[in-house]
Amino acid sequence: MKTGLLNYRQKREGEKMAKKKWLHKILAILPSISLIVILLISSFEIGAYGDWNFYEKEYEKYKVADELYMEMPDIMKVTKFMMSYLRGNEKKLSIETEVEGNIQDFFNEKDRLHMADVQGLFLGGLAIRRGAIIVLLFSMAALVLMKADWKRLIPQMYQRVLAVFLALTAVAGFLFSRDFNKYFVIFHHIFFSNNLWILDPAEDYMIRMLPEGFFYDMVMRIGSIFAVFLIISLVCSIVQKKINKRCGSR
Repeated sequence: MKTGLLNYRQKREGEKMAKKKWLHKILAILPSISLIVILLISSFEIGAYGDWNFYEKEYEKYKVADELYMEMPDIMKVTKFMMSYLRGNEKKLSIETEVEGNIQDFFNEKDRLHMADVQGLFLGGLAIRRGAIIVLLFSMAALVLMKADWKRLIPQMYQRVLAVFLALTAVAGFLFSRDFNKYFVIFHHIFFSNNLWILDPAEDYMIRMLPEGFFYDMVMRIGSIFAVFLIISLVCSIVQKKINKRCGSR
């Protein structure tokens, strides 16, 4: 009788431990996903705002000054104002400058309506990053409070999550490299509920300032920054796993 009761208790304890381990693993996945989201959105922000020389080089590459009949300092002034607007620092996308020999507003009403949508996406991305930071901190705190082996679990789960993410990224990268224009259009159909993004170079100066080649180069720039972040985070997780093994072997 006592043996049977003991076995039952041991079984119940084993089930509790198994459930606890699964909970720990799930909690370890959350900071892993959150970190990747944080790094991705930060890569967008750094790529877009980290170096104004990138824009100037791109404008020279695609002969934007000739397309707009503008001086480079004026183009950069418009660019910085536009990027400030995307952060929510400007109330209205309107700036007067000399273009095609006339002093006028660089942006028309269609530009403003489309960029309001773009601003919504950008600010939404920043909000998602803030949410990801909160999830990361709370899940880490939960693991510590539950006395989980988080130093072992997080590197392990991060590498698994990263492997899945890289596989999906590789597929997306392959598709974009095959036909950037096609998937650039699909991107707009997914994230915009209107056709305001279809601009006419004859009427809209903004599309002349930002040709498709510029966006391809920007995607490559953001992808490179993101890749560096992922490599650094992967190396950190590998180092932590080695430290865990050394500590475990003592």
